[in-house]
This record gives sequence, C-alpha cells and structure tokens, in this order.
Amino acid sequence: MIYPVVVDVTLRPGIADPEGATIERALPALGFAGVRHVRAGKTFRVEVEADDETGALAVARSLAERLLSNPVIEDAAVRVESR
Repeated sequence: MIYPVVVDVTLRPGIADPEGATIERALPALGFAGVRHVRAGKTFRVEVEADDETGALAVARSLAERLLSNPVIEDAAVRVESR
C-alpha cells in the first residue's frame, strides 16, 4: 500500500535561525504587528510503499534521519497525511 507521508524539519531550540530572524524583522513593515518567535523550517512530502502505516512511518523516520535533516541541529517530525 502507498502512504502519503509528511516530514517537517525544524531547527532545534537554541540553534540560531537567521532566516526566521530576517522574516521576523520584516513583519512590522508588512503590517504584521505582534508576531514573534518566527522559526523557519522545511517540509517534505513523500509517498512510501509499505505493508502498514507503522512500516511507512519507520521508513520515513529513517529517511529523515539519514538524508532530510541534520540530526545534530535539526528535529524531524514524521506523520502520515490524511487522505
């Protein structure tokens, strides 16, 4: 069976996020007052062929840890997307 999986990669707390900081500084000029603590990240959508959802998540976690993220500075959250 094919499972649509989403992998969200974000910087770990305490790691500097220059992209998020740049966005946060630009917000007031664009009329977005009161928005704070902006953090940038990446989202990957993949399709995983597996026998069940648990197997699909295991494959996606391995993919996230080995290729899609840097586990030293980033966290990866994996979920099966609702159809």
